[in-house]
Amino acid sequence: MIKHRQVHRRGRRSQMTVSYTDPVISMDLLRTVLQPSFNEDIRAVFRKYMKFFEKAASNVKENVGGDVQPDQLIRDTCRNCLEHVKLDIYIYIYIYNMHRARQPDDSSGQRASPIPKKRKGRPPGAVVQYDRTSQYSTAAKPKVSEPIRREGPKWDPSRLTENSTFVLGSRANKALGMGGTRGRIYIKHAELFKYAADAQDKHWLSERQHMRATGGKMAYLLIEEDILDLARSEDYKDCPELKLDELKPFLVPLWMVEKMQKAMEAQKTENELVM
Repeated sequence: MIKHRQVHRRGRRSQMTVSYTDPVISMDLLRTVLQPSFNEDIRAVFRKYMKFFEKAASNVKENVGGDVQPDQLIRDTCRNCLEHVKLDIYIYIYIYNMHRARQPDDSSGQRASPIPKKRKGRPPGAVVQYDRTSQYSTAAKPKVSEPIRREGPKWDPSRLTENSTFVLGSRANKALGMGGTRGRIYIKHAELFKYAADAQDKHWLSERQHMRATGGKMAYLLIEEDILDLARSEDYKDCPELKLDELKPFLVPLWMVEKMQKAMEAQKTENELVM
């Protein structure tokens, strides 16, 4: 914690006091000091893999031609890399916090007073904790000790056809009453299949006004049927914040379906989170 000296003068006397800054401010000061090192480490990673991006973009330009801009492809790919890293970090922090919450406080017994203090209000017994958003939005959190299972009928690539309907992850998040926390659905329901749209997919989606042009910003597609199954479950069916009209489902072309099938096949074998 960073200390600041404050001097208060009253008449001929001076009074010296020591105060502590807000913890958030203190940590942000530390972040400010470390940020250049973070940035340099990230740049070093990109420099290491840039040759692969440049080679791939050059091949795309050679094979497709036309208005393909290799520099723009590389920039979009780099942004997508950062978005994926950010999502993985969110999941890591969430699981870390869940793990800490389950650990007993060994030091509490040493510091506690031998004379128990009387508490007013709630009588002794089990303490029920509620999320400030609502009791419905706290259900189905992944357990730390159990691997995420990506298997079964929902992970069969053949279920994806030209007649399958999809929704944007951001809309699904809002439809299930979690609109206030971006990306929360991916953490609470990591067992769901989600497809990360690439630049070609996002161009098609924005042209048909399924989404706004986002540049390098990540966009995930979820299967509408999976979201409706969640909405019908005990965790959500009575949730007052359920807004299924926000889903706005749509069909996608066969070439995108085929990419989704390959992505599902690749993801379903990952039945534990690697950190």
